[in-house]
Amino acid sequence: MRQRCYNSRTLLDANVNDREIWRHNSMEKTALVIMAAGIGSRFGGGIKQLAQVGPSGEIIMDYSIHDALEAGFNKVVFIIRKDLEKDFKEIIGNRISKIVEVEYAYQELDDIPEKFKGKWDRKKPWGTGQAILAAKNVIHEPFVVINADDYYGKECFVKLHDYLVNQMDVNENPMDLCMAGFKLANTLSDNGGVTRGVCHIKDNKLSEVTETYEIQMVDGKLSAKDDDGQDVEVELDSAVSMNMWGLHPKFIEVLDKGFEVFLEKLPESDIKKEYLLPRIIDRMLKSGEATVEVIRTDDKWFGVTYQEDKQIVIDSIRELISNGVYKEKLFS
Repeated sequence: MRQRCYNSRTLLDANVNDREIWRHNSMEKTALVIMAAGIGSRFGGGIKQLAQVGPSGEIIMDYSIHDALEAGFNKVVFIIRKDLEKDFKEIIGNRISKIVEVEYAYQELDDIPEKFKGKWDRKKPWGTGQAILAAKNVIHEPFVVINADDYYGKECFVKLHDYLVNQMDVNENPMDLCMAGFKLANTLSDNGGVTRGVCHIKDNKLSEVTETYEIQMVDGKLSAKDDDGQDVEVELDSAVSMNMWGLHPKFIEVLDKGFEVFLEKLPESDIKKEYLLPRIIDRMLKSGEATVEVIRTDDKWFGVTYQEDKQIVIDSIRELISNGVYKEKLFS
């Protein structure tokens, strides 16, 4: 069979059969890495990543996996906690393993170098940087990492996959990385203020991410605060990071070395500080160790942070189905 070639735009416009042909013919190995080890304490006792939001029992991860496979990804890595394993596999893992290669990694509180064990009385794992480190033995290809409880839309998976297979140079120095840049307007909540990493961009490259707080519409105007609680101006079309990064295995080597440095500097009294991907990448940018291509998307992001968000997500999924974006039964 003659292999078809698509760029990001034509893949988005192609019909489902064309996308299936393209996906199965894709020779490049690329992985979708899903961080699903969060305790879910803000969700009122349930495990928020496993909450059903689709009409046939689908969870948010189902839609991300569906969109990633359609875009050309051919491996899924689930980062979970060991105590979630049984429920996780029953609800989603066993189903997904029937349609794509699946690997598991386990983010645990005590998964740190031996010399640091017992130093802190922590209750939660060490953040997104440690999550990726937990998967270092099962990630051998360029990958996109996402949150389990966020919906990102189809376009960003296509565009990031295209960058991974056609543009990313895994041997480049500084390190060649990418990220999805969402319009701030497409990530706001109806339930109050949100915190977003507002991106500063030059020639499509990320120069800085500014954490901005309490972003919301107040009396028809956009309101936001800086680190000190002072009013700050942001634009609705500003690009923001929603923790969707395009990375490769050499980045994990940097994570590994950096985690030990992070732990060395952390006082015994600090039991909350986390080893976070945005801060790690920001440090690499400022030191000249990496460049980050910002890939803009017009898709609307939504997620489940609090229990009351669940109905909004259910309604949003229903609207996407009504508009023909997804089937009623997603993987039918």
